[in-house]
Amino acid sequence: ITHPVKFFEKGDKPLEIVASRQWYIRNGGRDPQLRQALIDRGTQMNWVPAYMQSRYQSWVEGLNGDWLISRQRYFGVPIPLWYPIDDGGDVNFDAPINPDHATLPIDPSADTPTGFDESQRGEPGGFIGDPDVMDTWATSSLTPQIATGWRTDDTLHALTYPMDMRPQAHDIIRTWLFSTVVRAHFNNDGTPWHHCALSGWILDPDRKKMSKSVGNVVVPTDLLEQFGADAVRYWAASGRPGTDTAFDEQQLKIGRRLAVKLLNASKFVLALDAMDDVGLPERAINNGADATSAVTNEQSVASHHSATPISNGHDLAGTAINNQLDRSLLARLADTVDEATAAFEAFDYARALERTESFFWSFTDDHIELVKVRAYGEQGDEAAQSARAGLRCALEVLQQLFAPFLPFVSEEVWRWWHDTSVHTSGWPSADRLRELANGIDSTPSLIAAEVLHALRRVKSEAKQPLRTPITTATVTDTQDRLDTLALVEADVCAAGRVETLNTAEGDALNVTAVLGIEES
Repeated sequence: ITHPVKFFEKGDKPLEIVASRQWYIRNGGRDPQLRQALIDRGTQMNWVPAYMQSRYQSWVEGLNGDWLISRQRYFGVPIPLWYPIDDGGDVNFDAPINPDHATLPIDPSADTPTGFDESQRGEPGGFIGDPDVMDTWATSSLTPQIATGWRTDDTLHALTYPMDMRPQAHDIIRTWLFSTVVRAHFNNDGTPWHHCALSGWILDPDRKKMSKSVGNVVVPTDLLEQFGADAVRYWAASGRPGTDTAFDEQQLKIGRRLAVKLLNASKFVLALDAMDDVGLPERAINNGADATSAVTNEQSVASHHSATPISNGHDLAGTAINNQLDRSLLARLADTVDEATAAFEAFDYARALERTESFFWSFTDDHIELVKVRAYGEQGDEAAQSARAGLRCALEVLQQLFAPFLPFVSEEVWRWWHDTSVHTSGWPSADRLRELANGIDSTPSLIAAEVLHALRRVKSEAKQPLRTPITTATVTDTQDRLDTLALVEADVCAAGRVETLNTAEGDALNVTAVLGIEES
């Protein structure tokens, strides 16, 4: 007969299957009761995303053999056993000699069992050490125990085991994750951690898995040099948990643009403090020339003289922020903090970044433009103080929200007005922001931004620059929304350069305008 014969991958000889003695750890492959116990362990952990638990369960249910852990290699953790040799020179593999637990770890190729000496190694009536070493999974499966001081620091182990979270890719649920659960089941009668956070693969632009052998790998150091560490971290954090992410250089460009925007927004807001003689460091006010370098270099940031923080409970914030639009912005920001906090608690870092970034662009593109004229003092000192305090409060919270994603630029701009690190400042408080909002919700801020967008659209459709004045604008909307618009009308008119703003009741927002002549 003719039949296919498997060949060695890198050779030219057919394979011959030879049975040999090996060591196994029972994993439920041949024991229905143990299999169910390990499936139950999976239900005792929180899976992110939740559907990944089914991969674990399917793997356990499909096992039909135990876990082979012995390997015939030169390097590795040795199997800590010896075997007696009878007087005839035959090895009795069925009666292994176990070391005393107090003597572990031992190397059977160098150490001798109790009752023997080295001269008896390999001799009739003597002993022989097990020649095999353990598979790497057999030791890496004890990572939680080793890292928490198992057998070396009982106090640390008691405080930190089981661990809180295992972050890993989804492809090794069946190996690293499962093998770690097996060891925790036998060694600790429990689970090794409370949460499993599964990430995806990084794919090439054609959505193929990156591999050195294929030659489609992107070297991280090149990206760090070109775009900066913050941009690379932004790109990585944009991938959803459990989802494979295709490499896209455009995302790195967006991340770098975001980092530079945070620098420039911080520069603008903090420079307003100079108008109040708050005493900001010169570096924070005049850093425009080297703004982009801060997002590329992972430099240490020196401590500077601090301006007064706003969002940590100082009375200055409560007394200064009295404008409806400023308070409404803080109410919106409180909602963003709540959303980011809930996302982080659910291990959905991508959503936390998404919500923070969405608010930030609205803050820079809309709110700063809405309050800029007032912040410069053109509506009086009290109005200017409210605008500046609101901007500083929002900036401080945004720097904290961005710190996990843009750690270097966040630290840079934080040090412009704080003596401590943003990474030790704590997470922002949504309750404190709502306290500063003083009963105002997010509606005024949202409506002001919508009307400003509509005014900009009128100019854009007329192919006129945004600085073009508007002689008369008419806003049609529901009466409730028009009443809210009246609270922020002055800022909307200033930002849109509207001379006269009329309103009319209707079913939905609609804005018409008569454009003036652009000033030369």
